[in-house]
Amino acid sequence: MTGDLDAAQRFYGAVLGWGFRPTRLGEGFSVAMRDGAPVAGIGGLARRLGVPVAWTPYFAVDDADVTAARVRERGATMAVGPLAFGTGRAALAADPDGAVFGFWQGEVIPDWTAHPGGAAAWLELRTRDAFAAAVFYGEVLDWACERSGCCDVSYEQDHVVVRRGRDTVAVISGGAVEEAPDPQVRPRWHVHFDVPDLEAAVETATRLGGRTVSPVHTTSASRRITLADPDGALFTIVAAP
Repeated sequence: MTGDLDAAQRFYGAVLGWGFRPTRLGEGFSVAMRDGAPVAGIGGLARRLGVPVAWTPYFAVDDADVTAARVRERGATMAVGPLAFGTGRAALAADPDGAVFGFWQGEVIPDWTAHPGGAAAWLELRTRDAFAAAVFYGEVLDWACERSGCCDVSYEQDHVVVRRGRDTVAVISGGAVEEAPDPQVRPRWHVHFDVPDLEAAVETATRLGGRTVSPVHTTSASRRITLADPDGALFTIVAAP
């Protein structure tokens, strides 16, 4: 969600190599494309809805009203909606530790349907207690239910891993600090995007008004760094080592 769709498209197009096309939701929205596959949606409604400029994960639900009630029953916060939106209904919420997420009921917008291999992004929730968060999201979003098509949840190497079939949907990690001044340790959802060249993407982002928020973190599997776009929206870019 951004305040200036055109400016956001120029920034992310240059940094991440995305192209854009309009959606059926109107002029305020576009879908980001990479190699012919949809990667993300961008909506220029932050000011109109009174919400921060930010990247937010959205999870599919069967009934938005039931999901909103579950959020409230568990001591969390409904921020926006559920609102009628195009082919469905959307809402924004914050979990008990303050991490913001969205959920969506209805037909998947055709322009935003991920290709079979998954979009070039992955999600990580960094929170205080990974197990407690997994219980909250499992109950609210019907993870690990008995019905066909539900996500599976497992505990692996100090992380909670959420999968749908063979695809990893999200990872939940513990250790974040409530109300910490550093956004890297405050509970929140981290949205990661793949890039072929980490340094080139960082140079382009800073030249266009973005900034680095973390040092480069290197593991045997990847190198990643968190950036803020010119309006302050946080996102992480990931490259092979």
